[in-house]
Amino acid sequence: MSQNRYPLIEEVPTPEAPHGLFETIKDRPYSFFLDSGMDPGKLGRYSFLGCEPFLVVRSRGSEVIIHSEQGNEVRHGNPFDVLGKLLEIYKLDHSLTPVPFVGGGVGYLSYDLCHFIERLPSTTTDDLKLPECYFAFYDGITAFDHLERKTYLVATGFPELEEAQRLKRARLRIEEMKDWLRAACTGQKQRTVKSGMPRRPRCQEAVLRSNFTPEEYMKAVDRVREYIAAGDVFQVNLSQRFEVDLKISPYELYDRLRTVNPAPFASYLNFPGITIVSASPERFLRVRGDLVETRPIKGTRPRGRNHTEDERLAQELVRSAKDLAENVMIVDLERNDLGRVCQYGTIKVTELAILETFPTVFHLTSTIVGRLRRDKSNIDLLKATFPGGSITGAPKVRAMEIIDELEPTKRSVYTGSIGYFSFDGNMDINIVIRTFLVKDGRAYFQVGGGIIYDSVPDSEYLETLDKARALIQALQLAPQVIVATR
Repeated sequence: MSQNRYPLIEEVPTPEAPHGLFETIKDRPYSFFLDSGMDPGKLGRYSFLGCEPFLVVRSRGSEVIIHSEQGNEVRHGNPFDVLGKLLEIYKLDHSLTPVPFVGGGVGYLSYDLCHFIERLPSTTTDDLKLPECYFAFYDGITAFDHLERKTYLVATGFPELEEAQRLKRARLRIEEMKDWLRAACTGQKQRTVKSGMPRRPRCQEAVLRSNFTPEEYMKAVDRVREYIAAGDVFQVNLSQRFEVDLKISPYELYDRLRTVNPAPFASYLNFPGITIVSASPERFLRVRGDLVETRPIKGTRPRGRNHTEDERLAQELVRSAKDLAENVMIVDLERNDLGRVCQYGTIKVTELAILETFPTVFHLTSTIVGRLRRDKSNIDLLKATFPGGSITGAPKVRAMEIIDELEPTKRSVYTGSIGYFSFDGNMDINIVIRTFLVKDGRAYFQVGGGIIYDSVPDSEYLETLDKARALIQALQLAPQVIVATR
């Protein structure tokens, strides 16, 4: 009979601020911060950070490169399957732990992995040429429970697989992290004392470029409406991408973004070749044991300039038949996707089009839950649901075909997923929206919205700018910034 495998977990005194701790490791190889910046009582309870993984997986097309201490191994196949096989090797038994993530894979799945799910056209330009699957495997992490105000060090002992060696490595890792934490907390207090008055942020003069002109975007909206009238599709998520020269460090950009727009599924990934700065409000999939949850967002209004305007816009969204119809369409799509892998009779809509308030926008969000079948894995779940229906449209396959036709550039990480695969079987991944991709000194971000037949083209264009508001504020562009086009 095989021996059970569990992580080592040790509670430690809670530091003042997780993001302050992350500053001490932000420049280390593959540092990450899964940052729940708001709402600890519901969506934002846990944050996690770590660095220096023991294994890295990245893919483009069917070529998958696995980097470890032994060097690089090249495999060919479906990146989802390769990821799943690695998670089977480094597997812990599920048990009751104080935190849902006990070490595992952290990274992203790009939207363009949809080609491994469905047979789709691929005619758009891939100008960023980023990895499509990019995950690092961590044997030691720091976990924060914001609700209970507790901090834990977690170590798995991987990549050691022999039990005695695994536990020995885990114990050493815990001691290393305790030494780091003591030094980091001391440094954090010194930085707080010396910091003095905060510097006034400087606006940067830059040109913000889009891959659409406003007229082109509105023409694309009309083209979607024509497809809807012809009976091809009910809804399509259409987006535009902006880019700008970045005059500050990616971490300073992240610090600004989490101040302007705290979000429950925010993240900072410092991976070679790409830095990801994200403040996503949307959960794609969470798995705890066999319980699956997805929370699609459909329906948006900007925040008002005062309380009266705020209340008017919120009520306008809640009472909007168009936005409710969009939300219900995606709920039906997600229920259908979950039905492929969940136990019969377990799929339920626990929240339908509830109003959620964020610093720059209001959203309508729904929650769908189900229980995963015993013969299905998290990878099976991903294959049944990826990418999320809230950022494709319905029916999903036809909507993705139209996205490929109308959007000029590949989406890359945008509308894919960022998050973790825990070695004990838990999973939590977001939908990549409100996110910067930083590469070679330039920042890229993308915004979109669901188009239905009742959509008004200029209103849809303005909605994308509403969603971009927090990101533009984080860039602190000068007032005379020019929104240029390709």
